[in-house]
Amino acid sequence: MSSFKFFSIKTILALILTFFVSGGIAYAVVPPSGGILISPKVVETEEVKSSGFGQFANEPKTEACPINGMLYSKSEKDLWETRRPILAMIENDVSTRPQSGLSLADVVYEAVAEGGITRFMGVFYCGAQSDVARVAPVRSARIYYVNIAAEYNTPVYMHVGGANCGRDEATGQCVSHPKSFAIEELAKLGWRKPGGNDFDTTGDTGVPVLFRDANRRGNPTPDVTEHTMIGSLPAAWKQAEKRGYTSKMPDNTTWLSGFTTWKTSKDTVASSIPATDIKFDFWKNYADFTVEWKYDQASKTYLRFNGGKPHMDFDTKQQLAASNIVVQFAKETSLNDYGKHLYYDVIGSGTGYVFQNGTAQEVTWKKATQKSRTIFSDKSGKEFIFTPGKIWVEILPIGNKVEYN
Repeated sequence: MSSFKFFSIKTILALILTFFVSGGIAYAVVPPSGGILISPKVVETEEVKSSGFGQFANEPKTEACPINGMLYSKSEKDLWETRRPILAMIENDVSTRPQSGLSLADVVYEAVAEGGITRFMGVFYCGAQSDVARVAPVRSARIYYVNIAAEYNTPVYMHVGGANCGRDEATGQCVSHPKSFAIEELAKLGWRKPGGNDFDTTGDTGVPVLFRDANRRGNPTPDVTEHTMIGSLPAAWKQAEKRGYTSKMPDNTTWLSGFTTWKTSKDTVASSIPATDIKFDFWKNYADFTVEWKYDQASKTYLRFNGGKPHMDFDTKQQLAASNIVVQFAKETSLNDYGKHLYYDVIGSGTGYVFQNGTAQEVTWKKATQKSRTIFSDKSGKEFIFTPGKIWVEILPIGNKVEYN
């Protein structure tokens, strides 16, 4: 009798184990419907031993990044020279902080996406050549970010959906303003197509490039779904290679040969106007999005504070920092449509500031066409020379006040 009982329990356990293993295989093979893959984990088919963020830490920094002039190792240069940049949309809702990956970006753009909430577009190239680099939470595209992304000579553009021709269910009519159509603009650019450089979960991109993790930060209460999308940069570069988006362009030239670089020099002359503390709002009475940059003499960088708190990177545990802070004033228009979309005129010209080396300088900016590079110039009309290092571009509505001293 006891022998039969033992055998029965063993059999039941085996059946249970078989059920879960089979279910796991089925889930991995058959993704969820709706175009967005929501597996909370990335399952690799081969064992990868991660070197982490310090994999190049002991190598001499001798190679200048073509995007911002910052020095990196020869090993990192060997990697980025086989690739093209990834431009990723990253959320800045208060509940999503600290984000993952922003400290790895060579350039970061920030503007209001909706309702006074800002959003980032990070340019990931030289500083992101780590085998564990990820960005999160990835969010949707806006037309003004697409217009800026077009400066980067057909990069990999990573996002989750975007403003588009939303239709009324009853009439079928568009309820979004045509000036907000980011998704349609990506199609016009030739990026949004099967196997294209538009990496979007509502398109043809999923695990392991983009996947959901509701517990990225280990919070007792998981994040709401819209704030859970993770982007793996190493997986994205692998996918880009499969699709033919490497450092080589279709005409066999290099990606970099068709990209207009900004000028950088370690011998930049500091302005006589001190600016060791910079502070501004995007929208009035939205204190959670107030930005302050404080100059750190030891590192010769500005440290970022958001909503009165140090702005950290969850993965690297670093406070976000930049050598150059650009304030670009642009006309803000409320499109008054169903999605309450905004529009910023980033094609054209205007004024602004550049802060570097603890000083301030007034500048002008000009972007002649969608694919033209935005060029910043000093008062004499000469192109501005940036200090080698990370660059943040803060796009503020015309008329906003920037305090610095």
